[in-house]
Amino acid sequence: MRRFAFPAFAVVGVLLLSACSKDATDGGRPVPVGGESGTTTSSTPSTAPSSEPTTTTKPATTAKPTAPTAKQVIVQAGNFASNPAVQGLVTSYPLYFQALVTKDDTILKKQFPSFFYADVSQGIQDAKRNGWVMKPPGSVVVVGARSTPDDTVAVQTCRSQTTQYWDPKTRNWTVVTPKGSPEVIEMIKTGVGWMPYRLVTSKGVNCASVHYPA
Repeated sequence: MRRFAFPAFAVVGVLLLSACSKDATDGGRPVPVGGESGTTTSSTPSTAPSSEPTTTTKPATTAKPTAPTAKQVIVQAGNFASNPAVQGLVTSYPLYFQALVTKDDTILKKQFPSFFYADVSQGIQDAKRNGWVMKPPGSVVVVGARSTPDDTVAVQTCRSQTTQYWDPKTRNWTVVTPKGSPEVIEMIKTGVGWMPYRLVTSKGVNCASVHYPA
């Protein structure tokens, strides 16, 4: 008789324990899963999901590439777009223009050949000293490209008035040319592609009939 009485007592104990543990688990759950607690907090989860997508969607909408689209300078290659040297100019000119706008030649010193840096840095120092200002957008049109005996390609360009420095003292452009001014940049092939090598004479480049994109 004693053999069977012990298991029966154990069974009752197990049932009591499982009942207690069930209650403890239900009461301690952070997210309601039914019962009366479910009605109280069910409104909170339904509001949270609807507000979360709004917060997530807003950054996605505002994070559109608006700033990159508004380019500081537009380089129009026209019929010369297939020339590798011109392609190199189109890629590198925005950095050159950025150096002129910020009057900081650090970018040129780090990333451009030394000849080109030497040509441009003096002009940047003059602009800084005289308080000349250049503001985007700028506009450059490629009007020619020819190979030179030095294994470079002289890319002939016309720079719009907005691509020149403005002198606040005289209230005029430092280069007074109503139809823009010519600029010839020799491009050289380097390990990282075609890069501006040096500024050369712009004699013979005519910008009279050029239409600038900006």
